Order: sequence, then C-alpha cells, then structure tokens
Amino acid sequence: MSKTFFSFSVCLVFLALVCVDVSNAEHKSDEPKVYEISKGNFSLKVTNLGATILSVILPDKQGKLADVVLGHESLDTYKNNTPYFGALVGRVANRIGGAKFTLNGTTYKLDANEGKNILHGGHKGFNRKFWKVRKHKKEGHAPYIIFTYLSADGEEGFPGSLAVTVSYMLLEDYKLSVVMTARAVNKATPVNLAQHSYWNLGGHNSGDILSNTLQLFASHITPTDESLIPTGKIVPVKGTPYDFLESKTVGSRINKLPNLYDINYVIDGPQGVKMNKAAVVHDSKSGRVLELWTNKPGVQFYTANYVNDVKGKGGYTYMPHAALCLETQGFPDAVNHPNFPSVIVNPGKPYKHLMLYKFSTK
Repeated sequence: MSKTFFSFSVCLVFLALVCVDVSNAEHKSDEPKVYEISKGNFSLKVTNLGATILSVILPDKQGKLADVVLGHESLDTYKNNTPYFGALVGRVANRIGGAKFTLNGTTYKLDANEGKNILHGGHKGFNRKFWKVRKHKKEGHAPYIIFTYLSADGEEGFPGSLAVTVSYMLLEDYKLSVVMTARAVNKATPVNLAQHSYWNLGGHNSGDILSNTLQLFASHITPTDESLIPTGKIVPVKGTPYDFLESKTVGSRINKLPNLYDINYVIDGPQGVKMNKAAVVHDSKSGRVLELWTNKPGVQFYTANYVNDVKGKGGYTYMPHAALCLETQGFPDAVNHPNFPSVIVNPGKPYKHLMLYKFSTK
C-alpha cells in the first residue's frame, strides 16, 4: 500500500469521525483560546475563533524548527482578521458577484463586503465566529482537534441552517490532514469552505516567497474581470504567465499579470471522493517542501498581494508576497455560472472537503 493511499484512507476514516451532530459539541467559549496538537517536532496551534491555524512548526533540512505560516501578533487581533490569516472561511469562500444568487426560484441578497460583491462569507463569515471544540487529542500517534459550528438560517443572507465541522490531524511523516464537512439542516444552500493559511516555508519572518518554486497540477484557470469575479470561461494556462505545469519560481513572471496571482486553477483529474495532487512548493534555502492533495476541483493561488505593512508574529512586519496561499475550493461565483461544478448542498447529501498537506525536505 502506498503512503499516499494510506493517508487518503486515514482521511476517509477520520471523515466518518467528524460527521457529528454539532449539538453534541463539548466545549464552548466566546473568547479566543489556543489549542495545540503535536507529534515529535511537528506541531500545530489553532484557535476556536474562526477555527484558525495560528502556527505550523516544522524542521528544515538541517533540523532547525520554524513557524511556516503567517499570523497576527496577538490573539485578539484575529477578531478583525482582514487578511484571513489561517482562517476557516465560509459559508462560501472566495467571491460571489453582485452578492446575490438565485436558487430554486428564490433570489438571495447577501452581505456585500467587497464593493458590490461578497468575499469569504461576508462581514461576519465563519472566520469571525466562535467554534465549539468537539474533541481534542493533544499528542499520540495521530493527534487531532475537531471544531463545530452551527450557522443559522439567514446568516449573512444565506438560506437554511448549516452544521459544519473541521478537523486538523497530524499524521506520520509530517502530514497534516484537514477535513471539512457540512450538513444542510433544512434547506438547500451553497457551501464552499476553504482553509486560508498563508505559507512561507522559509519561516513566517523570512521575507518574500518569490524565489520559491511552484508546480500546479492544473491545466486551466477560471479568468476574472477587474473585480476578480469569474467571467464564466475556463481557459488553458499553457504558454501564459499562469502556467505552472512544470516547476517555476513564483516571481519569474508575476509582473506580467495585471492582478499578480489571485486566480482559481482547475485541478487536473476526477473530482469527488478521489484526491488529486494540486500543488508542490519548494523553498531552496530551508529545503522545506509542501505537497498538497485534495478532492475539490479548484485551488486559489494567491501571492499575498494585499498584505502590506501588516504587523505579524513576534513584531515582524509582513509586506506583499510575504507568503502564498493555496486554497482548495469549489469554483468562485459558481452559484452564478451553471457551467461550473455545483456548490449547492441539499439536505441528506453532506458536503465533504478533504485536504492533505505532505511536508518534507530536500
């Protein structure tokens, strides 16, 4: 049995564990708290505010440890986490054009928070909600934490109640499993959750990521208009600055793009239960490598273009391109483009989103 298949099997087993009724959640708090899981020199800190990843500690090729995700200096700052550092975003991640959509004959007007559009669930999306801790195993063979949240009917304009879970689990050989599930309680509703960590494999305070090499296993993108709303087209990347089918440095062609990198890539391979490789990132100085697998059809590649003079952990100031995001997802604005894979979740047919980060050095 291959290690990738074994990790996928663990994700499926754990998926059954996290499909819980949020009414059984054990620990509730309306104040941000920090929780840690660790496996040797591999550790993760999270908070119940936004089910947010605060830190990921990993060794480099020399064994030196560093925190490889961006974050705020204080826990209270996450209450107004404008860059969405490490957050679990929803009910619908990314953008919905005009902050509205029509479902089953009813038009829903949403909470516009980016001009006339809605981004990452609105002004009070899931990243600003306090989640309950369902279970927490700090150490051991496969330490994990499970968060749950019950989103009310009409929250930010979305129809129906939605029971949501997210789990973070550390596996063997420096693997991080993220499993997101959601259950429409009483009405059909759009659901598109995303994990919004900002990765800098050299360490969160090591400068920009423009020299990182990146390979994206995605032959197409969904191009956008000037407001970053998809046009509805699906176009090939070959021969364009968006082409990362072969490994290239992030900064090699970034200045040839009007919006730098902030675009949804269409992952190659069948979507659904099967997981596909989405991306590989390598930082040559530290030697750290991130390999990302998912069962979702898209991945938003974003180069922290709007992170400018943001005070981060340890007082370090983050500037543009201080990290990169690889947000696996359904396609942005899918509710308004019938040719995109549907993000509508109906009662009785739960939403399941698997991610597997495989870290290594070379």
